[in-house]
Amino acid sequence: MTVLVVSGTGTEVGKTVVTAAVAALAHDRGHAVAVVKPAQTGVKPGELGDVDLVASLAGVDDVHELARFPDPLAPAAAARRAGRAAVDLTALADMVGKLAAGRDLVVVEGAGGLLVRYDDNGATLADLARMLSAPVLVVTAAGLGTLNTTALTLEALAHRGLDLAGVVIGSWPAEPDLACRSNLTDLEILAGRPLSGALPAGAGLLGRTDFLATARRSLEPAFGGTFSARTFRDDHHL
Repeated sequence: MTVLVVSGTGTEVGKTVVTAAVAALAHDRGHAVAVVKPAQTGVKPGELGDVDLVASLAGVDDVHELARFPDPLAPAAAARRAGRAAVDLTALADMVGKLAAGRDLVVVEGAGGLLVRYDDNGATLADLARMLSAPVLVVTAAGLGTLNTTALTLEALAHRGLDLAGVVIGSWPAEPDLACRSNLTDLEILAGRPLSGALPAGAGLLGRTDFLATARRSLEPAFGGTFSARTFRDDHHL
């Protein structure tokens, strides 16, 4: 897996923390890792963005933010409002391909969900994943409403012939309610496979050493962790 695309089922589901966890575990195993954020929105010049959080948590300094727009909008709308050129996904795919040629892993973190537009012609993260022939790791929420957004994302992936790298809960609450616990089974039914992980709420606030240990507990062995979907379900059974 040279290139991995990370997409959320929507905004604020924990994509950046999951991206950092994947990068941290790969980096800890001695792999050469790069992280790419095609478009950072809602962050002004001089402010810290998602790649800065990834670098801080994962200890990876090979990070690339390709475009930044100050308004908290979808990339296409944010670029239009800023009066600037939109992200060129063809050029981006070429750049990621060149990075991948010299790295063990390149992680590409999307903005929002899989079908958020990057330009006014409708180019999406799904298009980028197809250009790169890259699997997509889907980050989803834990609670009520997540089944619909996860199902729609997985359906969009399948419709476009994209490979699913796994489904990860981006922020598992310290005190999960009935919906959270019930969703564990249903998310696996939707994905047709066990969960690939669940990051605890607040993981992004940890120091680097504690974050690495948390990442290891929270992601499955395919990503270098020890997470067991069966054990996690059993621990939170209804």
